[in-house]
Amino acid sequence: MIERIAIFGTGLLGTSVGLALRAAGFRGAITGWNRSAEGAQQALAMGAIDSISTDPLQAAREAQVILLAVPIYATLDWMERLSGVLGSEHLVTDVGSTKGQISAAAARLFNTPERASFLPGHPMAGKERGGAALADANLFRGAVWLFTDDPDVQRSPHSAELVKGWREWVAAMGSKAIDLDPARHDELVSWVSHLPQFVATALSALLEDEVGDAPELKDVGGRALREMTRLGASPYSMWRDIALTNTEAVQAALFALEQRLAHLRENLRTPELRDEFDRANRFRSE
Repeated sequence: MIERIAIFGTGLLGTSVGLALRAAGFRGAITGWNRSAEGAQQALAMGAIDSISTDPLQAAREAQVILLAVPIYATLDWMERLSGVLGSEHLVTDVGSTKGQISAAAARLFNTPERASFLPGHPMAGKERGGAALADANLFRGAVWLFTDDPDVQRSPHSAELVKGWREWVAAMGSKAIDLDPARHDELVSWVSHLPQFVATALSALLEDEVGDAPELKDVGGRALREMTRLGASPYSMWRDIALTNTEAVQAALFALEQRLAHLRENLRTPELRDEFDRANRFRSE
């Protein structure tokens, strides 16, 4: 039974996990650590955590489950640091948006009978802006929580029980768990998550350059403008590590979109345009 959880990173996702756990009935101890003291205090005030750690390694040792809710390179750094101080009585998991490098590090640093287990995870939930103040206990309800665990891993019985317990709490938070190969995960999310973000970023930046100073822009743009550029409000700090750790998949998706846009541009006066709308409608109706 999981009774002690440490959350490293009390931003949007980490704080939302704490709130969601409490809403789902978790009655154990939740300790939080954050690089910014302000973020940790906000999570504490909201009830997502019940104590703030000033010694994260000690907090990890005292917990059973350690959730890394920090950017991807920070996750990789914490994996290195934690692997030497934790044992088979611990489970480390994460919420990173790419899984290739994290899963490879897990195989190298964790997941032996003597070491802590690592369960790579990725909830497909979030907002265009981060921070504890925007956290929501219902953020994961109805969402998919992806795992890229190695099915051949040989865990200690205690670690295996912690993995089972964490998966049960993910379900209690309202999420549906899906297991994927890490490479397949990164390929899929490049299409359904990363591509939409970079398209919104490019469109928003283009509009800023071309018509950003037009006083009537917001009135003319309306709902279409708001919906298409909502993700354009996402900060670079949230997406830098994703671009660096899933470069090839994102490049392939962007190149495919470039070709599709060229096809549209070249067929604005032909029946091919209707065919594209038909394909788009089919995708939206499925």
